Amino acid sequence: QVQLVESGGGLVQPGGSLRLSCAASGFTFSRSLMDWVRQAPGKGLEWVSRINSAGTSTDYLHSVKGRFTISRDNAKNTLYLQMNSLKPEDTAVYYCAKDWPAVRPPGQGTQVTVSS
Repeated sequence: QVQLVESGGGLVQPGGSLRLSCAASGFTFSRSLMDWVRQAPGKGLEWVSRINSAGTSTDYLHSVKGRFTISRDNAKNTLYLQMNSLKPEDTAVYYCAKDWPAVRPPGQGTQVTVSS
């Protein structure tokens, strides 16, 4: 059974940074393309970033490009999202996802709130 457990969210001021983590189990993480998606209050799920299985290719939502960095540690079965220069519009619950968009993220997500 696929398990994805997100952590690292919190309250941060505009311009601040956070590093999200996602611990994966129940599947072969090192062979899986992974995504981060988010859900802002009152809105649907929005794709944020993608990384290939080897960690050699990444892609980003235009509005986060240059501010967010996705990475992975296949030895630790962990996915990361480094978020810098955070803006209020980045406020959302962040989820890691496997098989996006075919499969809804199974985890509880981690709340990121950007506010002064």
